[in-house]
Amino acid sequence: MNKKLLVEALGTMVLVLMGCGSAVMNGGATSVAAVLTIAMAFGLSVVAMAYTIGGISGCHINPAITLGVWLSGRMSGKEAGCYMAAQVVGALVGSGILSILVMGLGTEGTGANMYAEGCLLPAFVAETVFTFIFVLVVLGTTSKLNDAPKFAGLAIGLTLVLVHIVCIPVTGTSVNPARSIGPALFQGGEALSQLWLFIVAPFIGGALAALAWKQLENKK
Repeated sequence: MNKKLLVEALGTMVLVLMGCGSAVMNGGATSVAAVLTIAMAFGLSVVAMAYTIGGISGCHINPAITLGVWLSGRMSGKEAGCYMAAQVVGALVGSGILSILVMGLGTEGTGANMYAEGCLLPAFVAETVFTFIFVLVVLGTTSKLNDAPKFAGLAIGLTLVLVHIVCIPVTGTSVNPARSIGPALFQGGEALSQLWLFIVAPFIGGALAALAWKQLENKK
């Protein structure tokens, strides 16, 4: 595994371990404080990794972002596929570590994404729209047109915090297929049966963000 793929796996592992770990250790999003804690854990994980591995791989740590970057013409399809595979591996490692911690504490779950019965449409719309917003921010802040690239990691992390605050009550917030795949495979059951949504919707959102950004970039 080359250096870029290694750090993509590492970054995704940290994101899943810290973000999903905060959800599990808080007993879920059962209060405003818990929602804010979980949102901050995911956002701060992205900020930390962005400034740690961003110079090596770009710190995608999210297949939806990688899809958007590829569709924007910033990387090849082969490299994008390898990035996505590494991200899923990292998510599986993070979920595996979290599962061990959970067993030691006598608690359950791995922070898998799920939506309530009868909420398929709201969940699909939420994951598509919030991924669109998130990936659009990523593409915009990392564009050559951006005059303040050093703040990209901070802007991206804070956007993820914002997305989680609004989306957690709907789906637990994925906007990241790898983040959903790892926990769902370890948790099984309903989380696994609903996993398709947390893969399809973020990919649609990421693709739409790439199309939108290309239009905005061309106008500039």
